[in-house]
Amino acid sequence: MAGLVGMSGMDVEGVHHAYGRRVVLRGVDLRLRPGSLCGIVGENGAGKSTLLRILSGELRPARGVVRHGGRFGYCPQHVVLNDALTVRQHLRFFQRAYRLADLRYAEEIMDMLGFTGYAGEQAGVLSGGTRQKLNVTLALMHDPQVLLLDEPYQGFDWDTYQRFWDLAARLRDAGRSVLVVSHLAYDTGRLDKLWRLDGGLLGRDGAVAA
Repeated sequence: MAGLVGMSGMDVEGVHHAYGRRVVLRGVDLRLRPGSLCGIVGENGAGKSTLLRILSGELRPARGVVRHGGRFGYCPQHVVLNDALTVRQHLRFFQRAYRLADLRYAEEIMDMLGFTGYAGEQAGVLSGGTRQKLNVTLALMHDPQVLLLDEPYQGFDWDTYQRFWDLAARLRDAGRSVLVVSHLAYDTGRLDKLWRLDGGLLGRDGAVAA
């Protein structure tokens, strides 16, 4: 894995949000430390989508703060792809956006996820799982220090699912701060911490030891 220059995590303090009179988040606090792999689970209506938008910077909370330093990466649940572009063209586009000197790290991620052979294929002809592999690669290719992943293994087959968790563990071991957000808790033993969002409140889930 590429080396880190400076490490940082994420601190969330007292985040509240409401839509009119409907209170969605009631004071969310969490700390994501460097070199940690953590998760948040939440049922529909628990405030998970609103919290994701706030953590990613898409939405400003009514109260509270979200702090993260260094490079930030966000992999949304819905893929951000242009069906007319090839995998390689997507990488080139994001290379310019991230101002990267080369694509070596992106190609390393592609190899880890097992879809190097699809570089010349248009996104529109890819399977759902392969599109998601590209989605994850685009979020990771600038070597973020803090990474937010929303349902990242959606559409993955079993082999790719295992590859994803191997990649997530390598990111943690390299000092990154990784947060996986999901509807349900899978493979909680792989996580350092698991929080459950329920009724706008975030609490520790008993599935993962302190």
